[in-house]
Amino acid sequence: MINNKEIIGSKNIPFRLFEQKVETNTLVIVLPGAGYTTQAPLLHFTTGLFYNKGFDVLHINYIFSRQEMSVLNDEDFARDVQLTIDNAIKDKEYNNYYVVAKSIGTKALSYLLDNTMLKDAKVVWLTPLLQNDGVFNAMVNSENKGLCIFGEKDHFCFIAERFEKLKNNKNLLLKVVDGANHSLELDKEPIKSIELLKRIISDINKF
Repeated sequence: MINNKEIIGSKNIPFRLFEQKVETNTLVIVLPGAGYTTQAPLLHFTTGLFYNKGFDVLHINYIFSRQEMSVLNDEDFARDVQLTIDNAIKDKEYNNYYVVAKSIGTKALSYLLDNTMLKDAKVVWLTPLLQNDGVFNAMVNSENKGLCIFGEKDHFCFIAERFEKLKNNKNLLLKVVDGANHSLELDKEPIKSIELLKRIISDINKF
């Protein structure tokens, strides 16, 4: 396991690379939410899932304050994330990629998909920010195979009109979790939330 920290642009972005004991050509890149870190349930178990499938796993561990969030420039953010990825894997030779992005991570992802490195990557969009035009347009026009998971009661992301338009992109597999919030959990229902988590991880596994 490599644990490193790089100064990229004006933002200090830590990353962590979990490597297989035997060298592999497969990598999953995990882009967390602003407050939903790579240690949160969905991303923690997604990491275990891919690692046990033989993938190296790269966590991009940015953290933003509310003030930083209010002035965040999407393009600069995506550039910093891309440079961090490049630094993390500069001595590697991967040719099979997955990207798992949660919430604000989908802002970076909408730009990263223009990189030829990710031309054939499979993408998991977890609660993508449909109110963001860059994210929405990237999804509408995406040629990458994508699994998109929304919470029915996610008032941050689930916009019914835009969701309907996503159905026109045959590359996207769309799923809406009944009653789920922005964390893809059920409010005040921890046991049922664990059951939901199991189903979502199973969907990612099948994808």
